[in-house]
Amino acid sequence: MAEKSGAAGVAGRAPEADRPEKVRNVVLVGHSGSGKTTLVEALLAATGTITRAGRVEDGTTVSDYDEVEVRQQRSVNLSLAPVVHNGIKINLLDTPGYADFVGDLRAGLRAADAALFVVSAAEGVDGLTKMLWEECAAVGMPRAVVITKLDHQRADFDEVLASCQDAFGDGVAPLYLPVVSDQRVQGLIGLLTQTFYDYSSGKRTEREPDPAYADAIETYRGELIEGIIQESEDESLMDRYLAGEELDPKMLIQDLEKAVARGGFYPVLPVCAAPGTGPAVGLVELLDGITQGFPSPLEHPLPEITTIDGTPVTDITCDPDGPLVAEVVKTTSDPYVGRISLVRVFSGTLRPDTVVHVSGHGLADRGHEDHDVDERIGALSCPLGKHQRPIGKAIAGDVVAIAKLSRAETGDTLSDKDRPLLMTAWTMPEPLLPVAVRARSKADEDKLSQALNRLVAEDPTLRLENNSETRQLVLWCMGEAHADVLLERLEKRHGVGVEKVDLRVPLRETFGGPAEAMGRNVKQTGGHGQYAICHIRVEPLPSGGGFEFVDQIVGGVIPRQFIPSVEKGIRTQMERGLVAGYPVVDIRVTLYDGKAHSVDSSDMAFQIAGQLALKEAAAKAPMLLLEPVDEVSVLVPDDYVGTIMSDLSARRGRVLGTEPVGGTGRTLIKAEVPELEIIRYAIDLRSMSHGTGTFTRSFLRYEPLPQHLAEKVTGEMKAAS
Repeated sequence: MAEKSGAAGVAGRAPEADRPEKVRNVVLVGHSGSGKTTLVEALLAATGTITRAGRVEDGTTVSDYDEVEVRQQRSVNLSLAPVVHNGIKINLLDTPGYADFVGDLRAGLRAADAALFVVSAAEGVDGLTKMLWEECAAVGMPRAVVITKLDHQRADFDEVLASCQDAFGDGVAPLYLPVVSDQRVQGLIGLLTQTFYDYSSGKRTEREPDPAYADAIETYRGELIEGIIQESEDESLMDRYLAGEELDPKMLIQDLEKAVARGGFYPVLPVCAAPGTGPAVGLVELLDGITQGFPSPLEHPLPEITTIDGTPVTDITCDPDGPLVAEVVKTTSDPYVGRISLVRVFSGTLRPDTVVHVSGHGLADRGHEDHDVDERIGALSCPLGKHQRPIGKAIAGDVVAIAKLSRAETGDTLSDKDRPLLMTAWTMPEPLLPVAVRARSKADEDKLSQALNRLVAEDPTLRLENNSETRQLVLWCMGEAHADVLLERLEKRHGVGVEKVDLRVPLRETFGGPAEAMGRNVKQTGGHGQYAICHIRVEPLPSGGGFEFVDQIVGGVIPRQFIPSVEKGIRTQMERGLVAGYPVVDIRVTLYDGKAHSVDSSDMAFQIAGQLALKEAAAKAPMLLLEPVDEVSVLVPDDYVGTIMSDLSARRGRVLGTEPVGGTGRTLIKAEVPELEIIRYAIDLRSMSHGTGTFTRSFLRYEPLPQHLAEKVTGEMKAAS
């Protein structure tokens, strides 16, 4: 009996590939709303994988099965949807288009051998999609462009094609032209075959194209053939073409497929996946393009592999009979099934109920400790959205889900227990939005730690910080949407209630000038007495000077054994703060006089005297609050440089300089900016640069907080106490 995926029934059993050449791993990339999930749904229906396509608006799609995705009507997770076309298993990896979930996008790129860039005919190419194209270009990943929503009232194929060519550069050319009338896509004209594939009757039929399209066919066909010839290994083709020879379409198609697989040519395919009243168009053409033009795992170079101690390993290939090398590209927790690991097998064959070595290295800063453990894997399954369909094995090149790997986290390597190996992790984006949270109740607090550990294992773009100074739990996220999804998962999936609180930036206190003071701790009535008097001189040190303690006691006015006690008391008070409860830094304290009692003086008495002396000195001298200042490097397209520099100045930042990043049309801006001013910079920069800006930050030093802000902070501290 078939399971149900929302409104669409899951048809048939899970597909299994028996050879790597029978697999294609394809990641769908594009901004939120471009139609990736709808396209996956249409391909599932077209191949008979599901009986009927679901709708994003109804929450019935295979890919968007998470509660958050259904409610928000957008993808927030990487999901896998395998289909079979012409005997080839195609693993469709549907990725989120929103920038906050770029971690899942990067995971999809890692698991794939080729990428489909999905662009809406109504909206065109955004800056983030262009950046991703450049990212794929840097690693030579084969790509194709799919133009969707051709039936939209604002759709303009020619215009969006021109924007793709402008954004993506050379080698981008259409294979088909859409035929649209009354906002309905009637079919496609194949430019190489000059055949009209007519879908208007609901079935795909072939006939001669309408003469009205002759000029458009000639223009686009000429550009396409020239593009193919440039990438062809046959150097005589260009001469023959220029001489007016009619080239064999079959030969051109072969050259085209080779050029696509090499990552030198990028075909554009128009598709109408969710028509209002007409049939779906272009799905067969797209599936043919994937199976014929995109490379199998055999043709895609493997990521760098080393032994556990870092020695490079070069003898690993995509061979089902080779040593096991697989990588966890995504981890999810199911309340009933437990942890599920989505794994790309690069070499060897995974089988259920076998022991594998699990290695994880290099993400200690995000709460992932290095680990090397042996674990027995549970059942293997071929996921279709949330449905786990059992399979008997997973060969090199395939993507599979594994149950009950309790220690494996996203980015970990699975290998033979007798030959442990490690794959160099893909680049994880740095989370730069801090969100302070607290548990709603004591019961929530008890469960919070375990739940957060699970989230960290699932999501390498999340970093946890338990700030000992501010006594706050801080989640470092990719953006607000990422934070909201994490908090919802804590509540809905793990049953832990948390709420956001205002983030406290750890400030410092220091002296604004010298002061002398006496600490007098004399209590000689009733019980054991206390007697300790010390005289100190406090002087400010330059920024970063730390703490110096100078002993100038002569004549034994304070016995030698009690001088460290005075220093200890001063250090204790420095940690507690003097004005607003922040640690005191950058001072020199000189102990130059004092008194002791032969009976009532003690270690504790002089500690207290040291504390009192420092408090008195603070009452006599101007006190300064210091704020942390970060060095910030912002990378933005040249068009936004002026806006970003003005904004940094408005944040009390000092722009240090700019430098162009060779040939990319981007500029690197370096500035020093107070941390208080960039708490929400991850959100603000995205808004100002339309999603195209990135930045890094690192602590530089402490500087005096402006007087009006210092007064505000001290006022808030007094009100809270």
